[in-house]
Amino acid sequence: MWMRTVGFAAVMGWTALLGAGVPQPVDWVPARWQWSDPKSLDLLNGSPVNCLLLKTYSADLEAAAAERGLVTLAVVTPDGDAVAEVRKALAAKLTGIVLEGDFPAAVAASVRAAAGAAPVIEITSRSRMKLGAGVPILGTYQGVWPGIASLDSGHAKSGPTGSTWIDTNTGFIHAVRAWGDAQLWIANQPPEHSVVTSQRYLQVIADAAASGGRWVVSLDGDLAARLAKRDAGALRDWQRMGAMLAYFERHPEWRSMRELGKLAVVQDPAKGGLLSGGILDMLAVKHTPVRPIPRENLTPEALQGATMAVNVDADALTPEQKNVLRGFTRGGGMLLTAPPGWKDETPKADRITLDQAETEHLNDVFRDVNSMVGSRNLGVRLFNVSSVLSNVLVSADGKTEVVHLVNYSDYPVENVTLHYLGEFKRAALTTPEGTEKPLEIYRTEEGSGVDIDNVNVCATIRLEQ
Repeated sequence: MWMRTVGFAAVMGWTALLGAGVPQPVDWVPARWQWSDPKSLDLLNGSPVNCLLLKTYSADLEAAAAERGLVTLAVVTPDGDAVAEVRKALAAKLTGIVLEGDFPAAVAASVRAAAGAAPVIEITSRSRMKLGAGVPILGTYQGVWPGIASLDSGHAKSGPTGSTWIDTNTGFIHAVRAWGDAQLWIANQPPEHSVVTSQRYLQVIADAAASGGRWVVSLDGDLAARLAKRDAGALRDWQRMGAMLAYFERHPEWRSMRELGKLAVVQDPAKGGLLSGGILDMLAVKHTPVRPIPRENLTPEALQGATMAVNVDADALTPEQKNVLRGFTRGGGMLLTAPPGWKDETPKADRITLDQAETEHLNDVFRDVNSMVGSRNLGVRLFNVSSVLSNVLVSADGKTEVVHLVNYSDYPVENVTLHYLGEFKRAALTTPEGTEKPLEIYRTEEGSGVDIDNVNVCATIRLEQ
């Protein structure tokens, strides 16, 4: 309770400081800004980006940003005098501070004291994120760059699921969101010494947003240089990125919806849930809607609506938590417990994916899960989607479901089929490209279905009772 009180106080302090006309933290759409020329802000015309992370800044840039109602955050790293940098930024009238990197606790505390009521956002390694602290925004500089994983030969890589393996941050985002209501910023930057295509930028935005997070927009050197020259191709790519960001920002209700999943995965997010490529990502590649439940939050209410559960780290559960799972099975639920001796690994500061030995060990767990799930429809089943990941959300009253589809290939996916459970009277498709149309619903053996002609980078199906 104390930690949540601190977080609440921080939110109230931030809100009072920001004042009228300035977006509130829940609405910040962040981007690393690489220019100090005030005219660079013209790139934001028509863009939803309203929060700039600045390594360098000028009085003219800050004044121009303030006139536009933009939030400006000075990026402070561990290699300098952090407190001095904070005082300098606030004297220049920047809105707040981003601590990017892993700071000693005493230094971070000194920064917060120096900042007073100004916002301080910590972008740390995954292992040092303050899960459950009640802060408005959690951030990490560690993330995989989304896309279809390739072998050295250039062929698509198959994962433990047997399907095409997709590098994604979705499992990690779901694990963090299961812990609390903080906005999650994924602040990983483009791969070094690479030129990123427009399609890949759209995928990294959608990868985070479809799961309820926000990617901190960051440009590779080539695109940044071409934008500075107002190159027509670069401007076109930038506008496409803005359209993708705007697509998700137009629907803030999506971030307040919970994951639909009749399959619950009980796992400590501070352990394996913070690693990419784990059980949550394996299930995502198989298009199985899943509901992560932190073991600290394991209650009968948390399991309500689930028909199956996977207990990833049985030895970590308390007697009370084990009793909750016994009650689940007595009520007819199916429970799979990881093999004896299995230990859910805690992520290390320099590593965010499973190593080969951990992956091979987890394969045993996944095979049992896959066998238990079989071809059951646990909310939604998808067909013809080998390069696609999905996220299924449900409103608090259960009357609306949203299915996000993100395509990680370089070409549109055609003839996608979605089968779902429940009695929904209306179905509609929306896309970032402006598609907005009803879908014809037809009956299936398990419920109902709809067909989607094609998915470019992402699409959303809305089902309503």
